[in-house]
Amino acid sequence: MKTVEEIKAAIEAAVPGAGVEIVPNPSVSGQHSLRLDPATARAVGKFLHDDTELALDFLSNVTGVDWPDKEIAEKVKVTRTVTKTVDGVEQSVEETVDETRKRVEPGCLEAVYHLYSVTRKHGPVVLRMRTVNRTGQVSLPSLTPVWRSAEFQEREVFDLFGIVFEGHPDLRRLLMWDAFTDHPMRRDYVEPDDFDYEPTAHDEVLARAQAHKDAAGQGTEAGQ
Repeated sequence: MKTVEEIKAAIEAAVPGAGVEIVPNPSVSGQHSLRLDPATARAVGKFLHDDTELALDFLSNVTGVDWPDKEIAEKVKVTRTVTKTVDGVEQSVEETVDETRKRVEPGCLEAVYHLYSVTRKHGPVVLRMRTVNRTGQVSLPSLTPVWRSAEFQEREVFDLFGIVFEGHPDLRRLLMWDAFTDHPMRRDYVEPDDFDYEPTAHDEVLARAQAHKDAAGQGTEAGQ
């Protein structure tokens, strides 16, 4: 099978402006992946599926990844004016110091696809797509029109992570009920203190509910 670099080059030759990026995997397996531009992802998928040499005709797995917002601390050199006393005389001088500044890198949601060729007996080729963020812009193109086996798996990712797959033929919840409003595989997901099917809390759920109730009571007292 072609190397990931060769596959990237083949994609770029076949799909103008494909915007493919190699994501290296430093582990022993060295299973590098290709991050696709959502705007051209379906065209890239069709090429990978139809190309006679690659013939990636089998999609084995689709999963999701939640990348939360990340706070990054960076050291920068800052020049500032300070007052110093030299020989009994105060004077303003400039000095350069290291200053730590923090910034927040917005998070995103990611869909990961594992492809194989039954015809050529090779694989996997791993594809990735990322949303703009994990709040308001969470859409990605569905690859179900290229690989039909993506249908249920994209539904699962939609259900558990909240990625909206545009062009999916039947995008609806698969594991959670229709009235459920959250996504249980998000890293900031908080389990409820009771459930629709089990409204009476008990055991660990009861302990968590009591802890939340106590914390809410203390907050009310503090605000009085």
